[in-house]
Amino acid sequence: MKKSPLSRRAFLKKSAAHSVFTAFTAFSAASLTFPTPISASVLGRDGNLPASEKIVLGGIGINHRGGYDLGFFLDQPDVRFAAVADVARSRRIRVKAQAETVQGTSDVAMYRDFRELLDRPDLDAVLIATGDRWHAHASIYAARAGKDVYSEKPCAISIDLCRRLAETMKFYGTVFQGGTQRRNVRNFRHACELARTGKLGRIHTVHASIYYLQHTVEWLPEQPLPDREEFDWDLWLGPAPWRPFNEAYAGIGKHHWSQWRGQYDFDSGFRHLDWGAHTVDLCQWALGMDGSTPVKYWAEGDRMFALYENGVKLVMRPDGWLGLGTCPVRFEGSDGWVETGDSGKMLLSNDSLQTVCGDIEGTNPRDHVRNFLDCVKSREQPTCNADVIRSSHIACHVSALSWFLGRELNFDPKTETFVNDPEADRLRIRASREPWIL
Repeated sequence: MKKSPLSRRAFLKKSAAHSVFTAFTAFSAASLTFPTPISASVLGRDGNLPASEKIVLGGIGINHRGGYDLGFFLDQPDVRFAAVADVARSRRIRVKAQAETVQGTSDVAMYRDFRELLDRPDLDAVLIATGDRWHAHASIYAARAGKDVYSEKPCAISIDLCRRLAETMKFYGTVFQGGTQRRNVRNFRHACELARTGKLGRIHTVHASIYYLQHTVEWLPEQPLPDREEFDWDLWLGPAPWRPFNEAYAGIGKHHWSQWRGQYDFDSGFRHLDWGAHTVDLCQWALGMDGSTPVKYWAEGDRMFALYENGVKLVMRPDGWLGLGTCPVRFEGSDGWVETGDSGKMLLSNDSLQTVCGDIEGTNPRDHVRNFLDCVKSREQPTCNADVIRSSHIACHVSALSWFLGRELNFDPKTETFVNDPEADRLRIRASREPWIL
């Protein structure tokens, strides 16, 4: 299902013109009747956009972070949230209430199975905020259904899925935005600009914050399966390997937070991509390395290192930062350095480089959401499109595998394969459980 070469706005204008002509001829042919009142909001009066000019959005797997993202979508005047799909009935109800309260409506549809949501012809785009195991699969299913995609990160849990995600978005002409919103947060943008424009001299080292890496394969004790309509365990697992149900994995019952993180079957790269998806991505951008990756990776204690072909070193570390908030990055050059984090604050070796950098913290996706919506209309590529995500995520995955295997790895960014290492090459791919084989 390839998308129409017409932009969405052009298609709407063409459809509107056809509708006006059809309505006029029908009116002329019919006898006069009393007109049906039409609300001002439908006509676009009183500052409201008409329904035909709004991007119709659906949500898949909306919980903590997803609900936060959804709030920013609902704040946009050109968005109408129409449907939610979630394996947990309680979450479907909560998201429906969140959207209807803001929109002043009562028509948000609920689905247990996201495929029913994707079957709706009225949806233009979807917000995907499931756990890591589902991000790439749900995005690919959405693209096949003709929907644009905003997916929370990490967008794919393997090197192979990073590749397949990017190729699918290109094939279907899908507008895809990965949830690495810090490329659209001003202090991070300014820090990257300093590095990219030579203000720090020749960059020799970049630093990305990461979590302490974890690897867990033990199963939690089995509990009785809930009713499928209340919570669909099989659908929650999706493409991940089967294991017995325990409510702690999903963050239901007495568990407020999900406990699947760090579990190899469900997580991305031993938690490497929890922050690395953001911070390594910023390092890639600062170096102008989108579309490529480092070529050598190794571990020293809790720190991961990588080397680009041009000799620049990437340091991925969980500690030793200056206290500027979560997800800090640091860029070091021959003429100075800059470090910044989610607080919005920035420290530089040279005060003359300092500037005032906006009013939002790094976790805030406001401008990132707006960038996505503008691209849905223009059909341009968003800041964190699938090709950008592909290279920065793959760099994280290769680093994580170096830690897991306990040895230095050499990687070819052109072929996206390991150099003379069949064991590492096999770990580029994760098997998907039926029926979720792509």
